[in-house]
Amino acid sequence: MVCCVGDHLVLDINAQIALFRDLLVAIGQARDCPEHRERIRKLRRNCVEACKTTCQLILPHIQSAMDEGIPADNQNLVMLYFMAQLFLRELRKSHRLIQIVPMDMSGYYDNRAGPSNLGNVISQILLCKQITPDFNHEELCSILKDSEEITKILKDIGEYMPKQENNLEKPSALNEDISNQWTKKQRNFIYKHMDLLCCAAQPNYL
Repeated sequence: MVCCVGDHLVLDINAQIALFRDLLVAIGQARDCPEHRERIRKLRRNCVEACKTTCQLILPHIQSAMDEGIPADNQNLVMLYFMAQLFLRELRKSHRLIQIVPMDMSGYYDNRAGPSNLGNVISQILLCKQITPDFNHEELCSILKDSEEITKILKDIGEYMPKQENNLEKPSALNEDISNQWTKKQRNFIYKHMDLLCCAAQPNYL
């Protein structure tokens, strides 16, 4: 059951990251507008939450298996690790793009709450004056926070990723524990299925 749910979540993350990357391409282009930036923001947050949820679902089972002496061999975990790496790269790209091409979001948020409007409301009450929110600044801060969360996920998953030893050809390696080493089956699986990750495929604009 967990495996089936994990499969679904991994595929969903794959599609979301691919869409996120494509949306970033439009920044600074003709179809770039406040609505487009808001769509990017919402999709980014959804991607982060999906990565966190999937990690929280898969890791406990990996940890339990490792405690019982069973080598970690969960393909969804490996896929999540690679996709999180790709997503982190796109987060850094989005941060740089927003710095270079800021968007005036004041009109878009006139009649609705911004990404963190509560803080502005409290500040207005305390300072007794109107505060105009800087949505680009808030977005940059939010992206940095999301990047930290994805980095933490990568660190947590990295502890259970298969590792390849550099001394496999040494005679002493025959007597060592190889439970964490890459197997031929695992490598073939990754190479075979990387083309299924649309987030790792060639962008539509190329």
